[in-house]
Amino acid sequence: MPRTARDIHVRPERPGDIDAIHAITAQAFGRPAEAHLVDALRDQGLLALSLVAADAEALVGHVAFSPVDIVGPEREWAAAGLAPVAVRPDRQRRGIGDRLIREGFLRLREAGVGIVVVVGHPDYYPRFGFVPASRHGITFPAPVPDEAFRVRELRVDALAGVGGEVRYAPPFDALD
Repeated sequence: MPRTARDIHVRPERPGDIDAIHAITAQAFGRPAEAHLVDALRDQGLLALSLVAADAEALVGHVAFSPVDIVGPEREWAAAGLAPVAVRPDRQRRGIGDRLIREGFLRLREAGVGIVVVVGHPDYYPRFGFVPASRHGITFPAPVPDEAFRVRELRVDALAGVGGEVRYAPPFDALD
């Protein structure tokens, strides 16, 4: 069995991957809610980017990015939301999630996306260049710790002048 992320191939999801993505996500989170979120985003055409990590035998990870808006008092900015990222429990802590996220950033940048937001563990996401969104006047519509709601530029000065409340796609409303 491959031992590191170097043994992994990252590619866009394919129709035949859907059941495996669902299973990996439910296993990684220990509940089905995030897997149902990915299904709902896909069903509604709201996956801006969906990548899988595969070894020679099977899929081992998945990352989803969906469109979000940052709504200010006088204008809106388009961004991407990172959520969820999932790696099969028996393959975690080997750099697979890292590979998925970094590959996602490259592809989003190539597609013209300049900003990514995430709500996640405050010790995990800073390694990817995320900083508290409050530093840029970007707020989350529900109470979350400041250190958990983060933002990252994919292009220099993408956050210049940006500020407001983040609006996620409707399927996120069902996630508890």
